[in-house]
Amino acid sequence: MMKKGLKFNGKKAESVVSTAAAFKEEVIEWEMRPGGMLVQRRSDNSDDVAITQNLRIRVAYGAARYEISVNPHATFGELKKLLTEETGLQPGEQRVICRGKERENGEYLDMCGVKDRSKVILIEDPESKEKRFMQMRKNAKIQAVHRLINDVSIEIDKLAEQVSAIEKSIGNGKKVADLQITTLIEMLMRQAVKLDNIVSVEGDACAQKEMQGQRVQKCVETLDLLKVANTKIKPVIVTTKWETFDPPPTTTSWELFD
Repeated sequence: MMKKGLKFNGKKAESVVSTAAAFKEEVIEWEMRPGGMLVQRRSDNSDDVAITQNLRIRVAYGAARYEISVNPHATFGELKKLLTEETGLQPGEQRVICRGKERENGEYLDMCGVKDRSKVILIEDPESKEKRFMQMRKNAKIQAVHRLINDVSIEIDKLAEQVSAIEKSIGNGKKVADLQITTLIEMLMRQAVKLDNIVSVEGDACAQKEMQGQRVQKCVETLDLLKVANTKIKPVIVTTKWETFDPPPTTTSWELFD
């Protein structure tokens, strides 16, 4: 008995079966990557994701060489964060050259053709370098100002001790030479001139300069008052009274001889 092939709408049943199977195939989802390339969306199912081995990226930064371990699906921005720990440069101060082209933070390593043992070049952003240089100069200037103010402060400390000693003497009623007070005032005024010559002072240094200036002013005002009080002290006149004694009477006893 001969079997005839079944037909459905003029087509063989086998053709209908294969067409139906085609519709049952898994639907592929696509995503647009930052580089503008359309790629298959990565599955979020952990069972379907293969273990990804980190890439070893060789980084050249001037004469220094680094090797960074990073996930191949990481971005160049994430790579810069890792480089911060090695170089001390903040991500905004870094420029990364890969395959002859500067890479943006949002670009992915694997999409840019980065493979294991690939080499990238790291350079410091010129504008950031200039800013850092200017900041270093500013810091050096601030430190120099602090040293000058500190030197003046040490001198004022010594002069303040002398003011206290004079104040103590006059307080005890002991007259002090006027020249000593006048000389001390002149020395304090010299320190005030030094403070005035310290220019471009900002922040904490400005507060220190003002405080030392107030110390000088207070010492000078104290000496002015002491100078007036010193004139009112009468000098102590030391007189010595000698006690006189009458000479003892002289008596002579003569011995008589026959």
